[in-house]
Amino acid sequence: MKPKIKERILIPERCKGCGFCIEFCPQGIIARAAEMNRMGYHQVYITDESKCTGCDLCGMICPDFAIGVRVSDEDEAAD
Repeated sequence: MKPKIKERILIPERCKGCGFCIEFCPQGIIARAAEMNRMGYHQVYITDESKCTGCDLCGMICPDFAIGVRVSDEDEAAD
């Protein structure tokens, strides 16, 4: 069963623009934004959320816990 994506997490102020998530995203849907966060880094953004599979590779590779995916394997009707 494919996990259900509950939330895509992106905390711009934690992002230091290292690019690991961009490099390792299997869908190629993460890019560096033109705008900077308050620390002066070009943060990342998700270009097309509909293509996100919920693999959370971005969250596993991010050294600053700035990006990730929260998934649920439970039936949504149980909520």
